Formats: sequence, structure tokens, C-alpha cells
Amino acid sequence: MACLRCWVEYETAKTIVIRNKVVGSVFRLIQFLIILYVIGYVCVVQKSYQVNDSVISTVTTKVKGTGFTNISGLGAHVWDVADYNIPPEGESSFFVLTNMIITPNQMQSSCPELPNQSTICMSDCDCTEGSSDVRGNGIQTGLCVNYSETVKTCEVLSWCPLEIDTDLPERNILPDVNSSYLKQCEFNRITDPHCPIFRLKDMVAEAEEDFQTMATRGGVLGILIDWSCDLDFPEHYCGPKYSFRRMDNKNPENNVAPGYNFRFAKYYKTTDDVETRTLIKAYGIRFDVIVFGTAGKFNIVPTIVNVGAALTFLSLVSPK
Repeated sequence: MACLRCWVEYETAKTIVIRNKVVGSVFRLIQFLIILYVIGYVCVVQKSYQVNDSVISTVTTKVKGTGFTNISGLGAHVWDVADYNIPPEGESSFFVLTNMIITPNQMQSSCPELPNQSTICMSDCDCTEGSSDVRGNGIQTGLCVNYSETVKTCEVLSWCPLEIDTDLPERNILPDVNSSYLKQCEFNRITDPHCPIFRLKDMVAEAEEDFQTMATRGGVLGILIDWSCDLDFPEHYCGPKYSFRRMDNKNPENNVAPGYNFRFAKYYKTTDDVETRTLIKAYGIRFDVIVFGTAGKFNIVPTIVNVGAALTFLSLVSPK
């Protein structure tokens, strides 16, 4: 019978009204903070009334423009996109050649190794025939030969003459190249933040880097595209936001080879049927395009969940 009575009973909470200014003010303040948290943070900032999905994207890039150089060994030269965009296609990335070292007319022969602690010698006894250095340029012949009038190094079998990359050519930017030369829009953080046409110098400046320094040694620059959209508003409000960041370590103390470079060669044969090549050490900026973001749209399920959570919070501070 006791169990039956418990089953059919109904209990209500006893409410006590306390007329006290301090207690009442604290109670209303707590309620106000909870409502402010739910409306301001949960609804406005976090948009928890929406259902969200992440961005799935693919990026296509195109490099255009010409450049002019006048350096020793090469002379006056006009560069188009086929010369400085290597390779022409990439997966969410592209490379722009900004500096290079050219070693022309290399042939398979023997020549003095470049001087360093392991290759400088005094006699043939200091050189080991058949050995190679991982940082060297060829296979030693066992002979100690003159590199210059004052320095001797071990002779190597390699593509000679060897590349000397200690002195990089400096480059200048023409001061009269500005937006007046362009017929279409150009990305600008203030006036055209959505324009997808960028100048190399502007992208490097947006990453708070010096273009002259980065073009000389090369580097890796990230193009970050934030495509976060609130689909409760019209579609024309949904647009990308661009930002730029240097991705590689430019500090020479923490990086064996700061910057970004690689080598490639152009092979040909002389009239004597001797294979020769022109070795090019290319310095440049590799651009990695990174797209991220989320899209949100109103949905009744998360709305009910968050409204219920808000009512639960309010019930915790209700007087009993």
C-alpha cells in the first residue's frame, strides 16, 4: 500500500519569497549574466543555432607577366611565364623563379673541387681515389691540383666547371611599376579585399617580409583563404578572406639551407659529339594555397538543444 501511495502522489516545490535588496540583486544579476551568455556568446558568437559543415575545395592558379634582367654571363634577357613558372602545373601550389645561378658549358671531365675543410689538400696523399663527399660535387681522382694561385684542392670527376653559388646576384624592383599598368582589379586589403589578382611584392609584404630579401634566397609563402560563410544571409555576402604567411624557417642559425632553391640542367651536344650542359640553380618563392572555413545555416535541432540548455541554467539559480 505504501508503494501504491508513492506512485499516485504528486509533489511540488515550496517557494519562499525573500524581500532583500542584496539577495534579489545578486539573483537578477546571475540571471542576466546567464541570458547574456546564451544570447551573446552561444547565439551571436558561436552561432550554435546553426548546423555546420567544413569546406571542400580545389584551387586553380595562373601566373602571368614578364620580367627583364641584365646579369653577367647571361646579358639582357626577357623572361616570360614559361621561363620562371617551374613547373607550370602544381597541386594547390606554384613556384615563381626570382633568382638563379647559371653555370654554362659543363662537360664530363676532371676539375678541382670547391675548397672546404675536407677538400683542401697539400699533396696527393691528402686525397683518396674513388671517395666522395656527400657535400661535394664528384668522385675524387686521388690528385691534389691547383684551385687557385694560393689554394689546392682534391681533383674530382664531375660536370666541370663546377657551380659556385657563394655569391648570389642581387635584383632590383622597378619603382614605376604600379597599379596604373593594370587593366583589371588588384588585391588590396582596404579597397579590393576580394580580388583574386595578386602582385608578388604585395603578397610578400602582407606576410610582413621584405620582397628583395626573399626573392634573392627564395622561400615558401602560404596563401591562406578563409571561406567561412553564414548561409542565413544572401549568397553575395559569402566571400573569401585572404591572408599570407611565410611557411619556411628563414633563420640561418636554425636552418642548414634557408630559403628555397633547386637545380635543373639543359643538355646538348657540341659539333664534336661531346655532351655538355648548362646547370641552373633556381631560387624562387613557392606559393602554397591553403583553403579552410566552415558554413553554417539555421537548423531547428541545435536551436532546441541550446534553448533547453539555457532554461536549465536559469533553473539552477531559481529560488527553491
